Amino acid sequence: MKIIVKKDYEQVSQAALEIMLDIIKNKPNAALGLATGSTPIRLYELMQEDHLKNHTSYKNIESYNLDEYYGLSDDNPQSYYYFMWHHLFNKLDIDKKNIHVPSGEGNIEDVTKHYNELLQQHPRDIQLLGLGSNGHIGFNEPGTSFQSTTHYIALKQSTIEDNAKLFFNGDISAVPTHAITMGIQEIMDAKKVLLLACGERKAKAVKGLIEGEVTEELPASILQKHQDAIIIVDEAAASLLSK
Repeated sequence: MKIIVKKDYEQVSQAALEIMLDIIKNKPNAALGLATGSTPIRLYELMQEDHLKNHTSYKNIESYNLDEYYGLSDDNPQSYYYFMWHHLFNKLDIDKKNIHVPSGEGNIEDVTKHYNELLQQHPRDIQLLGLGSNGHIGFNEPGTSFQSTTHYIALKQSTIEDNAKLFFNGDISAVPTHAITMGIQEIMDAKKVLLLACGERKAKAVKGLIEGEVTEELPASILQKHQDAIIIVDEAAASLLSK
C-alpha cells in the first residue's frame, strides 16, 4: 500500500482528484468503481469543476457503484443512485446507460446475481472507497468473508448510527437496515484501489487498516494484500499511526 497523509479534507480531495483524472484522461473508456458517503463529496465537486473548466470528457466512461440501500427506489432522495446524480453525474457528459448502481428493489437473488455478473464482465480500472468507523468498505461489515461477491447484508448498528448523523438528520429509524453491496473479492479485483479517510473518528479504523493484522473483523485490512492500493488520509485520521 502507498500511504499519503495530507493536512485536511480539502488536500485529501485534491490529491484524490489527480489520481482519478490520470485514469480518466489516459483511458477515456475506463471503468470507475465509485463510492457514496460524505467523504467523496468534495472529490466529486472537483471532478465537476474540472469537467466544466477543462472539458475532461466522461462520454465513454463507465461507472459501477459499490452499494445501495435495499428498499429504496432510484428516485428516493436517500438512495445512492440519487446521491450519485446529485453530487456527480448531473454535471458530466457521461452516458446514462454507462451508469451502474445496484438496484435497491426487486428479488434479492436476481439483483445480486445480475450485479455480480456485470462486475465480472467489466473489471474496474480504479475502485474508490471510503472507510467506515468500524472498518467496513462498501457495506461489507466486520465478519464479511474476503471471498464475498455482491450480496445482501444487514447493517451494523454503528453503521446505521453513523449514517443517521450524516444523512438522516439523526433519525435512526429512517435509515434502511439492509443493503446490496459489492463483495470484498470484487473490490480486490479492481486494478487500482483508492481509499480516502478523514477525521478523528476514522483514526482507529485507519490504524487497523494500515498497521493491524489482516482480518475479516476489519474488512479494509485486506487492502494490505492489494497489488496497487493508495490510502489518502488527513492528519486527524492518521493520528494513531505509529510508523
